[in-house]
Amino acid sequence: MASAATLSPADSEKLSKLQAAVSGLTQISENEKSGFVNLVSRYLSGEAQHVEWSKIQTPTDEVVVPYDSLAPLPNDPAETKKLLDKLVVLKLNGGLGTTMGCTGPKSVIEVRNGLTFLDLIVIQIENLNSKYGCNVPLLLMNSFNTHEDTQKIIEKYKGSNVEIHTFNQSQYPRLVSEDYLPLPSKGRTDKDGWYPPGHGDVFPSLKNSGKLDALISQGKEYVFVANSDNLGAVVDLQILNHLIHNKNEYCMEVTPKTLADVKGGTLISYEGKVQLLEIAQVPDEHVNEFKSIEKFKIFNTNNLWVNLQAIKRLVEANALKMEIIPNPKEVDGIKVLQLETAAGAAIRFFDHAIGINVPRSRFLPVKATSDLLLVQSDLYTLVDGSVLRNKDRKDASNPSIELGPEFKKVGNFLSRFKSIPSIIELDSLKVAGDVSFGAGVVLKGKVSISGKPEAKLAVPDNAVIENKEINGAEDF
Repeated sequence: MASAATLSPADSEKLSKLQAAVSGLTQISENEKSGFVNLVSRYLSGEAQHVEWSKIQTPTDEVVVPYDSLAPLPNDPAETKKLLDKLVVLKLNGGLGTTMGCTGPKSVIEVRNGLTFLDLIVIQIENLNSKYGCNVPLLLMNSFNTHEDTQKIIEKYKGSNVEIHTFNQSQYPRLVSEDYLPLPSKGRTDKDGWYPPGHGDVFPSLKNSGKLDALISQGKEYVFVANSDNLGAVVDLQILNHLIHNKNEYCMEVTPKTLADVKGGTLISYEGKVQLLEIAQVPDEHVNEFKSIEKFKIFNTNNLWVNLQAIKRLVEANALKMEIIPNPKEVDGIKVLQLETAAGAAIRFFDHAIGINVPRSRFLPVKATSDLLLVQSDLYTLVDGSVLRNKDRKDASNPSIELGPEFKKVGNFLSRFKSIPSIIELDSLKVAGDVSFGAGVVLKGKVSISGKPEAKLAVPDNAVIENKEINGAEDF
């Protein structure tokens, strides 16, 4: 914990008042209370990491290992089973589907063929367990927002050969910006008074839930952590094999940046350690340089592989002091502060930590309905729960897709397509206005479709549209 000496008298007083208020919050555990007070104390002491720009170095291939250089797998199912028996898969399942107009956990949005994110994850692990006769368990880290729904949803996997465990990430009180007191102690005891403190919390929560010790006692060695909405985050045996052989305690999968990824965190070598550099840490005068694809060529996919014993050691020593991300919000006109941390920022605390520069196919997040259009189209196929890219697509990058607000919610999006168009030869699509698509539509090249204000525009069945701007029915 930050020593009180590093705090100004005013901040020390703030902290002791906060501590007193937090101790009276009966809704959360002692671990959560001390974790929260620690976080606020670190924030107040201003121990924010300032990066000295001149000290930043581009990581070598020893630190960020090219995927193609990984050793091939031994062609022996018994050896593969041995590897897999050391693995646990953990999906970050704390997010709601609200931005896509859905209620409940985001992981229950249907992605393809009527299957949800969670269905696909379970199918993938089922296949591994059946094929190799191993027992890879699935852990879901829920937040208080997704916990109850998730408990009901996983009932349907009772008959599968996958052990599913759930645990909750911490529940912290929102801080009132004006006086640094917890919002719940001012009467806001409903969900709006609280927040989940980012996925950096995965490490202490894994320990506090008792899951970490239980897994270690079963002989598990590594956890593969990924966002539940990243369809590309499937178990990769070559990565696991590499980490076990080289005793790497932590591995972050990175992938080459495109212009769409300019805000993503990148890996740097800094004072002899590999470290995550996020845009928030970059001095204003260097932001454009940070966004350039020339200097910082890779970004964090948030697919992370971490050694369980190392997590235990570092959490018990209270050594994971990741950069704090202040996230200001408003609740009914009251300005509040959420302090959060990110799991990727923990990389600098682990021994022999590396990045692996993986193919882009391992990063396929669904953040909006435009992503849903990609993964539901003929650009992808579904094999054993994995979403694989169609070999007929010649261009290595996906088409850029911009859909207007009429398509923002999943329900509205689905109602506007009789069937998802063929986009295998599409470069870009822009849709604006009250547009709907018939069945069997084919889109190629650069396509823009804009309905006139107040008017419906229906793309006819079987229309083939190539390099065209459409502004009304007369253009078909």
